[in-house]
Amino acid sequence: MDNDPSRPAPERAWEFLRDARDEDIPLVWAALTIARDEYPDLDVAAYEQRIVDWGKRVRGTAEVDPMQGLRAVNALLYDEIGMSGNQQDYYDPRNSYLNEVLDRRLGIPISLGVLQIELAQHAGLPLQGVSFPGHFLLSMPVDGGVLVLDPYHRGRSIDVQELKSRAQPHVGDQDLHDEQLSELLAPASNRAILSRMLRNLKALYVELEDWARAVRCADRLLTLDPNLAEEQRDRGLLYLRVGHTAAARADLNAYLGRVPPPEDAAKIRDVLVKSGRERSRLN
Repeated sequence: MDNDPSRPAPERAWEFLRDARDEDIPLVWAALTIARDEYPDLDVAAYEQRIVDWGKRVRGTAEVDPMQGLRAVNALLYDEIGMSGNQQDYYDPRNSYLNEVLDRRLGIPISLGVLQIELAQHAGLPLQGVSFPGHFLLSMPVDGGVLVLDPYHRGRSIDVQELKSRAQPHVGDQDLHDEQLSELLAPASNRAILSRMLRNLKALYVELEDWARAVRCADRLLTLDPNLAEEQRDRGLLYLRVGHTAAARADLNAYLGRVPPPEDAAKIRDVLVKSGRERSRLN
């Protein structure tokens, strides 16, 4: 079914994601494109259609009352479809691949959040992703403020005190002012959401010492945004792990050439010196 004329051909998918304006990136399609790296025969269009069919069941429910629309989306996603956060194995990579999330009805905050955002669009709700410290969240403007939702816990709302409590361990345990909290709740772009999904996967594969898959994630991150200095460094270090010394040295030298100089420049120079010695021994 991968013949939707509104979508790039599979072989051009990452070229499209590299060059597209953020607002032109179809979020679900892009998340499934990430999954295609792991599942090359994935029928992206079939999974997209599954979500479209679900969306028809909540279409227009927010026209009169946005809160009624939100309740309809949550009831569909968590009660009828049966999506839930994977409490038993949070770090299973399948929780980050949207096709697996759809098949297994299990996910983590960001994969469940992508689904909730998509269904909310069908309902007519301006639901947006939030790259909050720790766990990915969702937000929606309401009269006089912003409603913040936790997709990992059935889309429940989170109050200001809980948000501050969640953020504190990630910002040096300092007390957060309302202005700082507002900055943390800024809507995430489509590119930022996809990058966070890839970072999650990269971290999981590093933990598993699956260096080839970790390199793949780092490479995709740099396709989405070539200005991610730390990702260029990480890809270089991961290339060393898989024995691609020339590619590693190219990335690490480019990283050292960035302005301003990176704080860990001395450490990376040591890595380059060591890799050069090892290459000389091999020659």
